[in-house]
Amino acid sequence: MMQVITVPATLDDKGFEALVVETARACEAGGRAVVNARHLQWADPYGMVGLLAAGRQLRDVSGEEPAFEPPESSELMSYLTRMEFPRAAEGIFRLPAGITAARQPSGPSNVLLEITPIRSHDDVHGVIEHIQDRAGTILTEQLNYSPADAVPFSIMLSEVCQNIVEHAESGGWVGIQRYNWARRLGRQVVVIGVADLGIGFRGSLAREHAARFGDRWNDLTALQAAFLHGVTRFRDPGRGQGLKQIRARVHRWGGKVSIRSGTARVADLPEWDDSVAVQEGLAPFPGSQIQIVLPARV
Repeated sequence: MMQVITVPATLDDKGFEALVVETARACEAGGRAVVNARHLQWADPYGMVGLLAAGRQLRDVSGEEPAFEPPESSELMSYLTRMEFPRAAEGIFRLPAGITAARQPSGPSNVLLEITPIRSHDDVHGVIEHIQDRAGTILTEQLNYSPADAVPFSIMLSEVCQNIVEHAESGGWVGIQRYNWARRLGRQVVVIGVADLGIGFRGSLAREHAARFGDRWNDLTALQAAFLHGVTRFRDPGRGQGLKQIRARVHRWGGKVSIRSGTARVADLPEWDDSVAVQEGLAPFPGSQIQIVLPARV
C-alpha cells in the first residue's frame, strides 16, 4: 500500500514536527511512499534539511526512494531551486521530470549557504570557505554585527557541521538564509538549519554516561546533559565543548538555538520567542536536528 506523507504548508521547526509524525507513521506501516509537498507555501533552512532527512529515512526503511510531489507555488519552487534543494534531493527522492538541479546564476541573494551535504571534514572546510565573505557582509551590513563577530560565527557554523561528521556517524545537511521578520520581530534574522540521521545524542554519549544516569537515561536526559551542562563523549576535560560554547554565543547575541534528537527537544530561548524550551515524548526520529536564529542587533 502506498504511504502518503503530507508536508505542512509552513515547513519550519513546528512544521517539521508534523512531518516527523507523518514520517514515523509511514515507516511503521512500511511499503512505498510518496511525499506530497504540493501545498507547501513556505520553508526555512531547518525545514528543508528536515525534509531531506525525512526522505532519506523513508528511503532507508522501504529500500526505495519515495516519490516527491513538488510545491504548486512556482515562487516557492524557484526559492527551493535557489537553495539547491533539488540537487541535494537527488538520490533521496524520485523527482518528477522538469525539476532541475542546475545551479542558479550568481548575483545578489539572501542565501548565505545553499543546502549543502556534509559527509566529511573536507565538506566542513568547504562550507566555511564558501560563506566567509557572504557572512561577513550580511552580518555587518544587514544585521549590525561587528566585523569581529564574523569569526565566531564561522567557528559556530564549523562546530555544528563537525557534529555531523564526528558524532552523528552519518552524513547530513546544512543551509543558511537571511529573512526579514518584519511582522514577527521587526528585524532581519539569519536562520541556520542542520540535520543528520546519525545515532543522536543518547547514542553518542551512552558509552561514557549512560551507566551513571541509570533508568533516567533517555533522549531528553542526554540532550540536557550536553546542551545545559556541557557533558561530552570525551574523557579529557575541555574536549567536545562546542555545543556549550554555541549556546553561550547565541545567547549573547540575543538569538535562539534548539536541538532535537530522538524523541526530545531542548532550546535556549530569547525573550522574543514563545516556544517551549523543553519537550519530550515527541515522535521518534533518528539523529539530531539543530536550528539557530540570529536576529539583527539593536
